[in-house]
Amino acid sequence: MPRSLTACLNRDRIPGRKALQQAIAALDRPLALDAGEAPFATAGYLPCTLGGEDAGFDLRIGETPDTGDGRAILLTLTWSGDSREEAAARIVCAALAAHFGARVQAGNAVQAVPALLAAADACLESF
Repeated sequence: MPRSLTACLNRDRIPGRKALQQAIAALDRPLALDAGEAPFATAGYLPCTLGGEDAGFDLRIGETPDTGDGRAILLTLTWSGDSREEAAARIVCAALAAHFGARVQAGNAVQAVPALLAAADACLESF
């Protein structure tokens, strides 16, 4: 199973840290972005805390050809085999989809918010 998700969103809908944290809180999941991070300002490791445990993942930012819907920013979220990292990435993607209009995919399959959250919850149950 691939250990990555992609999220495409409009350039003008990229949230700041505070807005993204509020969107995560609205999903009622125990994920906190590191207070010192600006998630989309730089690419690389994004530190998070999930239920009191370290749970960061790798975030890469790029561009994709606009297919007419305005979603030209491509975010690639990858994780290791740690279920906390996967849960964190899935929660962030769910927040992006639910509150900022992102289209989230695993491979070619579009991931709906309920499916992302169900998979994140399954990861949370494993630790």
